[in-house]
Amino acid sequence: MAKVMVFAPHPDDDIIGCGGSIARHIYQGEQVAIVYLTSGEAGSLRCDASRLAALRENEAQQAAQLLGTSDLTFLRYQDGYLEYTQAGLDTIVGLIRQFKPNRIYLPHSQEAVPDHQTTYRLVSEGMRRAAGPWFQQGELKPWRVETILGYEVWTPLAVIGHSQDISEFMKLKLEALRMHQTQIESIRYDEAVEGLNRYRGVMTGLGTYCECFQLIRASL
Repeated sequence: MAKVMVFAPHPDDDIIGCGGSIARHIYQGEQVAIVYLTSGEAGSLRCDASRLAALRENEAQQAAQLLGTSDLTFLRYQDGYLEYTQAGLDTIVGLIRQFKPNRIYLPHSQEAVPDHQTTYRLVSEGMRRAAGPWFQQGELKPWRVETILGYEVWTPLAVIGHSQDISEFMKLKLEALRMHQTQIESIRYDEAVEGLNRYRGVMTGLGTYCECFQLIRASL
């Protein structure tokens, strides 16, 4: 059975960037694990950070459950101040070697938000280290990820390497995104991503709604 791992800087980035693809993988019987580097505690002015973190983790759990997975990891690094550190790298190497994913989704390399950029750097280097015989984090047997795809959230891709028709899962994706009520009440991310995925569907010609990705490594 194929295994899929999704790395998200904040709860909801996973749904915005590849929620339809997550739903498709689960529908196909594949195992999906999601890793949140922060809990998104800087994502609102309406409640204090510790309470918001708990709320957003709960929203992420509800959204993931709706899609069909409960395999979630919250690393709880500081939202808005995510850093490229030894501890972060070691953790990611360990998670990859433990889960042994065939495919990884992460923010694409040109995402403009700093936490997204740092997530890309951490996970990219974590995958490189996990595949080699150099670092003793997690299991000592190296693991090489076959397919690596960069998803779009804040910064639409200029060059598309892979497109996925998510038409039959778009309704479910939007329902899952709307579970992130603390975010939707301020910015209508659901409307934004519905428009983006519709645009991608029209322009690729693959379906009514599509998710598009930076192709970092291919075994599709």
